[in-house]
Amino acid sequence: MPHSPNLQTLAAYLTGTFDNQSQAMDEPVWYVGLQVWHRATHLFSDDSITIFAEQANRLKLEQSYRQRLIRLQDNEKGLTAQFYGFKDPSIVLGAGQYPDRLSTLTVQDIDFLPGCLLTVQARALNGKPGFYAIAPEGSCCQFKYGDRIGQVSLGFAVSETEFHSYDKGIDPETLKPIWGALMGPYQHQKRSS
Repeated sequence: MPHSPNLQTLAAYLTGTFDNQSQAMDEPVWYVGLQVWHRATHLFSDDSITIFAEQANRLKLEQSYRQRLIRLQDNEKGLTAQFYGFKDPSIVLGAGQYPDRLSTLTVQDIDFLPGCLLTVQARALNGKPGFYAIAPEGSCCQFKYGDRIGQVSLGFAVSETEFHSYDKGIDPETLKPIWGALMGPYQHQKRSS
């Protein structure tokens, strides 16, 4: 099934290598310098476009973390972004830098994350055509890591040249943010497509 123009544009904007070097230099107290990779995958390609996401501290690129999948769909709800985790993240560790590690990935390797669905709307970002993805009111995105349960508040904005991450880790007991975009979004510039 051919993908809608909006879905193709969203995927093109999201795919690439990004960093927030200038933001980290301007506000080093609040923002760590990060490198973010978004790589297209072959999963769910019939009805959606699925992107592998990974990030690393710019000073430790070989120590990447937060491996996840973002499945972009255009359906009766409009554009959506559904997040998935990995049963064993080590099988894709470093795939941001080495995308060939994604070639053997199957749906059996991933975990659906209930409550980790964003609705996506076309909206300008810094005066340029773009998209904003936000969680529906009352949603709760939880995931398992090791023997613990984590919780995250998800959100992003993207244009042809920028990716802003609103992701925040949430303490499941106090429901207070504990890491991530505590002082506003991480503002990444696209360095390559």
